[in-house]
Amino acid sequence: MNKKLKLGKLAAAVTFATAAFTGSAFAATANQPTMSEADFEHAKTMYFQRCAGCHGVLRKGATGKNLEPKETLKKGQSRLEKIIAYGTEGGMNNFDDIFSKEEISQLATYIQMEPPVPPEMSLAMMKEHTKQFVALKDYPTKPLHGRNWENFFVVIERDAGKAAIIDGDKHEVIAHIDTGYAVHVIKGTEHHATQKPKDAVGRFWYTIGRDGKVNKIDLWQTPDKMLVAETKMAYDARDIAVSGDGKYVIAGGYWPPHFVIMDAETLEPLKVVSSRGISVDGEYVNEARVAAIYTTPNEPTFIVAIKELGQMWQVDYSDLVNLRIEQIDTAKFLHDGFFDPSGRYFQIAANASNKMVVVDTKERKLEKIIDVASLPHPGPGANWIDEKCGPVGGTTHLGKGEVSVWGNDPIKHADQAWKLCYTVPTDGAGVFIRTHDTSDYVWADQLKHPEPEVQQSVKVIDKKTRKVVKTIRVTEEEGKAALHMEFNQDGSEVWVSVWNRKDAKNPTGEIVVYDAKTLKEKTRIKGLTTPTGKFNVYNRSHHKT
Repeated sequence: MNKKLKLGKLAAAVTFATAAFTGSAFAATANQPTMSEADFEHAKTMYFQRCAGCHGVLRKGATGKNLEPKETLKKGQSRLEKIIAYGTEGGMNNFDDIFSKEEISQLATYIQMEPPVPPEMSLAMMKEHTKQFVALKDYPTKPLHGRNWENFFVVIERDAGKAAIIDGDKHEVIAHIDTGYAVHVIKGTEHHATQKPKDAVGRFWYTIGRDGKVNKIDLWQTPDKMLVAETKMAYDARDIAVSGDGKYVIAGGYWPPHFVIMDAETLEPLKVVSSRGISVDGEYVNEARVAAIYTTPNEPTFIVAIKELGQMWQVDYSDLVNLRIEQIDTAKFLHDGFFDPSGRYFQIAANASNKMVVVDTKERKLEKIIDVASLPHPGPGANWIDEKCGPVGGTTHLGKGEVSVWGNDPIKHADQAWKLCYTVPTDGAGVFIRTHDTSDYVWADQLKHPEPEVQQSVKVIDKKTRKVVKTIRVTEEEGKAALHMEFNQDGSEVWVSVWNRKDAKNPTGEIVVYDAKTLKEKTRIKGLTTPTGKFNVYNRSHHKT
């Protein structure tokens, strides 16, 4: 019997998704390799968990390369095993510290075979998964724990299938909440132009797992009751957002390719919209996945990135029956993004096109496309003030060790707007960039580099000099990596995650807290499993970058 992944209960957590895939291909066609049914199923789970996000469920490629048999058979077993094991300079991680040699061999064989096709998911199926753990009538009218909840950090524990709630004042983990598998994003209620004064901005948070499970968290509850509701809207998913009026939650599916609008109080699914369609190249795309989803700060709309179509859809939620959607042609392959400080312009990476796309959410049209370096990936992004260019935004890149910075104020700095202002070289490709309006620095990670000393370090860039002023080695432990920075509420601290990539059963991941001015380490918050995204309640709900 083949060796099982070291992901504890998580293998079971994705069984529903992966076992539902049809068209089992372990009996391969003529010129393809073969596998036992057991090995095929195991490789299929590995691919879903670690590879589908970049390469697609159907393996047609997006951020990552096409992995259909017509491409992989050319490389052959040995070459594929080396790529999976050691990664590439172009931004693919090494997996020799996660998979065994046997598993790498199985995965290399699997991607030379025809991909199985997963099923669709109906609205009725979603409703069967909808649960309320705390009745609406039992929601508290004030916080029950006596803590400064606006300085809480909601932290993804990726490989544990949990979200940790950490007290930012006391650096204490106060809860580990069960969520979906490999949560990608957690978002809360935000300050919005349409929001009612009585609303508690940032109180409710919503997670989306890679397995399509949605969870609702109430930060006013005692830790044992913070998980208040859940549902399931896809087999594979990435992003979620809350409407400005707090009535709706929207989540986007990688498979099935659709988005779902839910009741924000109960998580009852209300409306499903397919994202399949005609791309900017004029081709029909079946696996047109929903990537970034955000609430527009000034409009009653969601902004939805349709990855393979190269389109931004602006979805007006003021009338769900007569849903109004503007389909805005941009560039492929759309991934993640962030708003400018005004909240009018959405800046999003078109990875494989090496572009940053800017959408005007007031006029609901394309504003500009900016040429940047290879495979831009800003994560939650960063905005700051540059002495020469005025307000700017920045991104790291999956394909190059570089930070690109562009002007983003077309009102007061029209001559600099949507033009590349400057670039900063780093040692390796990165995934996240972050700053705070009280800080002199911009922080960038280098996760997408195969060398441990680079992968374990972050760069600190001075806003005035535009140069790297410090390289911080966050960890030197074998098999660990540093990623994702987040400031606390007042900007006095920067929190950096450390992944324990090798053994997900052993919670040896941690968050390292630095003084934002001196750049010196203050403390380490331990007992976490692959802590990834960290979301400070106040900063995220008030659009602080």
